[in-house]
Amino acid sequence: MKIGFAGLGRMGSGMARNLLRSGHRVTVYNRTPEKAEALEKDGATVAKSPADAAQGAEAVFTMLGDDAAASEVALGENGIAAGLSKGAFHISSSTISASFARQLDEEHRKRGQGYLSAPVFGRPEAAEGKKLIVVAAGDQAAIRRFTPLFDAIGRRTFNAGSEPWQANAVKLCGNFMIASLLETFSEAFTTLRSAGIDHHLFLEVMNELFQSPVYRNYGATIADRAFDPAGFALKLGAKDVRLVQELAQEVHSPMPLANLIQDHFASAMEQGQSDLDWSSIERVLARAAGVS
Repeated sequence: MKIGFAGLGRMGSGMARNLLRSGHRVTVYNRTPEKAEALEKDGATVAKSPADAAQGAEAVFTMLGDDAAASEVALGENGIAAGLSKGAFHISSSTISASFARQLDEEHRKRGQGYLSAPVFGRPEAAEGKKLIVVAAGDQAAIRRFTPLFDAIGRRTFNAGSEPWQANAVKLCGNFMIASLLETFSEAFTTLRSAGIDHHLFLEVMNELFQSPVYRNYGATIADRAFDPAGFALKLGAKDVRLVQELAQEVHSPMPLANLIQDHFASAMEQGQSDLDWSSIERVLARAAGVS
């Protein structure tokens, strides 16, 4: 297929590269041109604007940091909507709010274009290794049509429903679960360190108990305090917890743990941790306990 791709950070670059490896023709755009040009050697065509990336494409992926960036790239003067043909699709893999996903769906419909939400779970190394988990939602025929694209970037695709925002709800609640894991590991490690007990031993016990790669990988990051460079920046984690709080308010569902985690993220950012890995929330608990 002829595909466009906008947003070539650590996640987007790996995804675009795997689309190329699967034989798709990919035109890429990034606000920082060097990141787009780096994919030329893999066979990508570099566009000068999101609209150019969308010209003649069956679908255009976006992988951007937040609602504001996604809005600019999708709906701006030279955005995807301006260049996308009628009947072609915008596939958003960005972690955006459910309300903005509904707005994108509506705006593309007005133009005779299609929209799918297809956020992903996985860190940059999973994006590079084609091991992402894709959660897609929207028009069911379109999901079937673009399944080869999802197969090109991930190891499994889940269908969350016929409304695109439903995939964003799954993604936000999933990130909330990971943030909760970071909180509980941080609390447990800090308590054990305060008690003079080896927290690495505790991690071994938990890995044996849960046998989860998420526990193993994030647990090791926190145990070793390996927060830089960030696999996922703390400021983005704070954004995602805020978005799941907004979703919870919209559907009148209490999320008290999300409120606590958001307070800890806010404290971390006040201490200059915005660009560290979001697992560095551990430092908030350690400071409170007086653990160096």
